[in-house]
Amino acid sequence: MKSIKMKKTSTTNILAKIFKKTPEKKERKKNTAKVIKKTKAKVAKKIISIKKNKVIKKTTVKIKKNLKSITTKVEVKNENLRIPKSNEIKPEIKKVKKQETEKKEYKVKDYVVYPKHGVGQITEFKKINIGGIDVETYVLKFEKDRANGMVPVNKQSHLRPLASINQVNKCISILKSKPKIKRSMWSRRAQEYEAKISSGKIYELAEVVRDLNKGDDLMVDQSYSERQLFEKAYERILSEFQIIMGVSLEDTQKKLDKALKRNLEAQAKNIAAPTNPKEPEASETETTTNTED
Repeated sequence: MKSIKMKKTSTTNILAKIFKKTPEKKERKKNTAKVIKKTKAKVAKKIISIKKNKVIKKTTVKIKKNLKSITTKVEVKNENLRIPKSNEIKPEIKKVKKQETEKKEYKVKDYVVYPKHGVGQITEFKKINIGGIDVETYVLKFEKDRANGMVPVNKQSHLRPLASINQVNKCISILKSKPKIKRSMWSRRAQEYEAKISSGKIYELAEVVRDLNKGDDLMVDQSYSERQLFEKAYERILSEFQIIMGVSLEDTQKKLDKALKRNLEAQAKNIAAPTNPKEPEASETETTTNTED
């Protein structure tokens, strides 16, 4: 019995030894796990690279299509800008010898307003050759600036005739009205005033004179640029009024100053100054005595 028991124990021990987990088996398992992880990582990298390649292929196809469309457009433009060869037919270039003329609206000795310079008188018509082209022009004389100017007949729309008497009366009513001064910066207002002056429109000129007029108020400060713009507009409107009304420069200036309420004290002194009626009588007696002798 003892021998049988011993046999049983020996077999169990042998089996336990066989199936017992050795450190070598543990290492093998660890190595297999590492290999599996590495293979998984490699497979994942390959999948990612394949996806990237697919995306790159799609983008390259799109880029190629866009490049083809751009190149076709550029080729069309280059064909239009291409220098023709000697074999190709060249278009005929007709040289213009005369400029197209219009009917002359103004005559010699007519007064005309040129917006940039003011009132001028047409002295003559003149043909000028500019770059091999004959151009008909008005020759204008600006007495105040002591300068001459030329305006092509094609561009006579830039000129305007003198204002009518009704327009003059309306301008005087504008000068009598209250000034409309904006609260914006002076630089912006100066640009607006300059644009109105250079427009050549008589109503806008009157508005500039009215808004920049300070009258006889000596307490009001006026900058140099304000005074300069006022004088420019005032002189232009004065010269036009003088020619329209056919009065002397002093009389037109008095009318303008009266409307603007300027130099009223000086005008009152001139009116109130008494004239000596005896002086002409004395001269008459002297002439009679001389004749008797």
